[in-house]
Amino acid sequence: MPLGRKEIDRLVAKWHHIGMEQVLEEPRKRITARVSDNVRVTLEQAAELLGATVNQFVVQTAYQEAQRVLERESVIRLSQQDARKVFSLMDHPPKPNARLKAAVKAFKGSVRA
Repeated sequence: MPLGRKEIDRLVAKWHHIGMEQVLEEPRKRITARVSDNVRVTLEQAAELLGATVNQFVVQTAYQEAQRVLERESVIRLSQQDARKVFSLMDHPPKPNARLKAAVKAFKGSVRA
């Protein structure tokens, strides 16, 4: 039995939304900030240049920066040389030395199973 338009809309994620528009469909919470007059004026000018409200500008800019920070802090970038070294160590790990054995023993002694 084929699905109707309502069932499809309910089941399929709304991928046609871009950026913050996805977030706006979710329940929203309020964020407030106290800023100096200089900061407020600067935000108002920038928002006006982009044809946005101050709130839209602040939320979109903060959201983009948050995504950038999360990516920067969660992704490890290696040179090709460093990546080859990591892969080589994974393929051929060195034998545990005395310091590693002591660290494993200390860890096992400090953790309850």
